[in-house]
Amino acid sequence: MAEQTRTLDDLKTLASAVTPTAPGAADAEPRTPKVDAQGRSYATGKRKNAIARVWVKPGVGRITVNDRDLETYFARPVLRMLIRQPFEAANRKDQFDVVCTVSGGGLSGQAGAVRHGISKALTLFEPDLRGVLKRGGFLTRDSRVVERKKYGKAKARRSFQFSKR
Repeated sequence: MAEQTRTLDDLKTLASAVTPTAPGAADAEPRTPKVDAQGRSYATGKRKNAIARVWVKPGVGRITVNDRDLETYFARPVLRMLIRQPFEAANRKDQFDVVCTVSGGGLSGQAGAVRHGISKALTLFEPDLRGVLKRGGFLTRDSRVVERKKYGKAKARRSFQFSKR
């Protein structure tokens, strides 16, 4: 059996000839935006027990929640800042109008659901923003929910007060 000495370049050409290109490689076609007839992208965001249906379209930065302005629906500045985070991370502040309907849960969970929906809708409208929003953690659904109450307990884990009498 005759042995051949090969250079590193020979191995690279051999490996590229054997392995097919993986899906998502550089030669793949770019992602196309998902936009409806009105020029909007739709996504659903969830957090705790809240569900937000979000539509994003190009505009001046107006955010409407349940037919009310953002400042009137979410009175706390922390919740408004939470909702605007995806736009600031993507450098798209005041470039999109958002219309959303949210139901279930409390105000904090609803704000998280709206943020999650905005992030998903932005990636559908501009697929190039996916990397930025993914690094910021805006596309990951926060799976933490309230633990259920157990029988024989006051709450999920809290026991009743002990008394010796």
